[in-house]
Amino acid sequence: MAEEAKVKLHWLNGSRAQSTLFLLEQLEIPYELEIYHRQKSMLAPPELKKIHPLGKSPVITITAPDTPEPVVLAESAFITQYLCDHFPKGKTLVPARWKDGKEGKVGGETGEWVRYQYLMYYIEGSFMFTMVLGFILTGLKGNSVPFFVRPITTLIANQMISMLVYPNMKRHFGMMEQFLETSPGGGNYMCGRTLTGADIMLSYPLIAGKDGAFDSFGRWEKGSFKETFPKLHAYTERLEGEPGWKRSVEKIKEIGGGFSIMPTPGEPSARI
Repeated sequence: MAEEAKVKLHWLNGSRAQSTLFLLEQLEIPYELEIYHRQKSMLAPPELKKIHPLGKSPVITITAPDTPEPVVLAESAFITQYLCDHFPKGKTLVPARWKDGKEGKVGGETGEWVRYQYLMYYIEGSFMFTMVLGFILTGLKGNSVPFFVRPITTLIANQMISMLVYPNMKRHFGMMEQFLETSPGGGNYMCGRTLTGADIMLSYPLIAGKDGAFDSFGRWEKGSFKETFPKLHAYTERLEGEPGWKRSVEKIKEIGGGFSIMPTPGEPSARI
């Protein structure tokens, strides 16, 4: 029984484990939380490699009564799919697949389900690649870079952001804005009227960037990210107000003593 399984989230500051913690809270799954801190180099500590060879987070281990070895889950989309498949409340986060009378037929899937499946691949692939590149390049302009080389790294970062990050993020945000405008049933979420696993996967990167980080990529068409993509900005604030997200933040505060959406080595903060 899923209810008897022991679930542990290996949470690393500066990782998307915060979205996975949101998922656990939303599914109301009892879990254990183990916190890891980035080194001064911002690399993950070597202890995480004992859990998964890549030494990345999020990672979840699940021990069931009838399995001798724990199941180790890595990659946000796989974790989301697995937990939604195996735990009772998971079906509430996945749209119904088939239209009535179209079960198993090509083209018989609902629009909500097709959009959900697309987003699960898109978020982990196209979107996160550009997001991570943007935040890495932005870091080259920060105080972590020695001041005597910062003018050079800033020049290079600005050129890379204007050439690669900004035009791509403009397309990504424009598509998300369109998804919200055409949300099935006039819903307020990406796939319709209710929160899905795809929304939860989007929560952390969007929340991390909405209050200024996205504006550092360039000047948007109407001035700011908020003004240019009003539906996306409102959607991000809606995710930040979800009870599961709020509980995930409070959990880190409770265990780690504080929470910040932006990274600080050795502190219980979070970042992509």
